[in-house]
Amino acid sequence: MEIALIVLGAIIIYSIVTYLFQRKIVKTLTEEEFRAGYRKAQLIDVREPDEYAAGHILGARNIPLSQLRMRMKELRPDQPIYLYCQNGLRSGRAAQMLYRKGYRDLYHLKGGFKHWTGKIKKK
Repeated sequence: MEIALIVLGAIIIYSIVTYLFQRKIVKTLTEEEFRAGYRKAQLIDVREPDEYAAGHILGARNIPLSQLRMRMKELRPDQPIYLYCQNGLRSGRAAQMLYRKGYRDLYHLKGGFKHWTGKIKKK
């Protein structure tokens, strides 16, 4: 029982630290703020290709989180990067990964694609 409580406590602490770190490195934008700046930035959809094909923000490039480590060189560190996923979790993880590699101008869409009301494109 004690071990289970220790593990549970460690998971909770890890989650809190990760959340606070994420808030420090990536700016969460409302849809209006996101829409105001994404055309002057690199717009990256970190969802999987089938999710992207089902509908994505007009002008977004698909670099799935699962491929980001290998495809990071496709992103320019001197330009802002606007990230989004389905609900905001994967884009936060993508921002952490990019931050560790030296990218600093990072933003993500609050609530993710499921809350997007702007123009979309389907394949």
